Amino acid sequence: MLILSLAVAIYNGGPPGVLYEFGSIAVSVFYWIIAASIAELASAVPSSGGVYHWASITPGPRWGRIVGFFAGWWNYFTWIFGAASVSAIVGNCTVAMYAVYHPNFTPKAWHVFVSYLIVTWSACCIVLFANKALPAINNLGLFFILGGVFITIVVCATMPSRTGSGYASNHFVWKDWYADIGYSSDGLVFLLGMLNGAYSVGTPDCISHLSEEIPRPEINVPKGIAAQMGAGFITAILYMIAIFYAISDLDPVISGASNFPLAVIYSQATGSNAGTVGLLLVILLPLICTIIGCYITAGRTLWTLARDDATPFSRHLGSISATWRNPFNATLVCGCVCTVLGCIYVGSSTAFNAFVGSFVVFSTLSYIAAIGPHLLSRRSNVVPGPFWMKGMLGFIMNGAACCYILVFVVIYCFPYALPVTAANMNYSCLITGGLTIFIAAWWLWKGGRGYTGPRAIAIGGSEIVDLPRTDGTEKV
Repeated sequence: MLILSLAVAIYNGGPPGVLYEFGSIAVSVFYWIIAASIAELASAVPSSGGVYHWASITPGPRWGRIVGFFAGWWNYFTWIFGAASVSAIVGNCTVAMYAVYHPNFTPKAWHVFVSYLIVTWSACCIVLFANKALPAINNLGLFFILGGVFITIVVCATMPSRTGSGYASNHFVWKDWYADIGYSSDGLVFLLGMLNGAYSVGTPDCISHLSEEIPRPEINVPKGIAAQMGAGFITAILYMIAIFYAISDLDPVISGASNFPLAVIYSQATGSNAGTVGLLLVILLPLICTIIGCYITAGRTLWTLARDDATPFSRHLGSISATWRNPFNATLVCGCVCTVLGCIYVGSSTAFNAFVGSFVVFSTLSYIAAIGPHLLSRRSNVVPGPFWMKGMLGFIMNGAACCYILVFVVIYCFPYALPVTAANMNYSCLITGGLTIFIAAWWLWKGGRGYTGPRAIAIGGSEIVDLPRTDGTEKV
């Protein structure tokens, strides 16, 4: 995610802004707090529904059904837009790789769309037809990420001295504040720039959607969340430092001449077409694995909603394929939705960005739907799991997470730059509000016609545990 937001992030403070906004001083600290709040809920209620199930329980029987309903749909939109955005990154990356050896080539939207479709349906088919291979693919993706970061750091740290381009100065990387977005307040620019960091690290609930498919999820899911956040921060901060020191000329990077600014940075670092394509390939491979992960999560989120009769055609979407032993129909629908979003990209990249740009807002809304009621109910509606923040620590962490979300979900809807035009307007509030109205209308129709909320979960794939009902009775 960091790759797509890099060029935009540089406008919000330059390299120092990216490092400090994303680094431990800002976004990562807050998302560690959100991750800790999510991890204890995942430990207490391990479920493939994730925040959907937690938000159905933490408010108590009176409000659980409606809060969980909204949280589940918000979380689904989070992952479907996340899948579309990563597919767009891969599409732009492959087009940029072609353009490296064809300098007179002018990228068009349909070029990206063709690559978008190929990678979307390749990833979707892997999730549909290679269910047994998914654990190995996840491990392969982790290897590609760690190996890719290591290779990129080594190349960017050594090649500029050999090619003669030299390194950026310490002042450029750590002190040169660059904010060309029209806002007069550097403080506000800094806060707006935190959106890019949130886009990069803002999915700590990812592994929770596999809770019903792994052993001892009440222990292993919190460990996975901790590993995800820790490894993600360390690799990202080292990666950014390396590539910023490799920049010899910032203007081509932010000029918009390339559809993929990272290719310009790699070209400056290596001084060769082969080196540029090689580093882009190192990025491309883990991105493909990331798309597969997005489809795993999006499909299982939709399946969980359908299993509880919260979707249209729930009988079909909530079924498990006897042949492929996965939520086949739900995953297939996710692929179709992403294809429609890709068609929007061909017609208008602004419209496409409006949808995928609401990714962070939807994710944070779904998190506060689970964490907020947990705090307001004095953490009394959830039986603690193995990982539990005891005493005042839990209240402080949950309160800090809610305060961050309440403030920044508003800031993240501010215009990206001034003066505001139709092309640079931030449409996240429009998309979020519009889809939330759709969810509300669907609730009015479905809430009284069979929807009772989450029923039960399978712990470790075998033991069935009833969840508290959200319609006022004790158990299903």
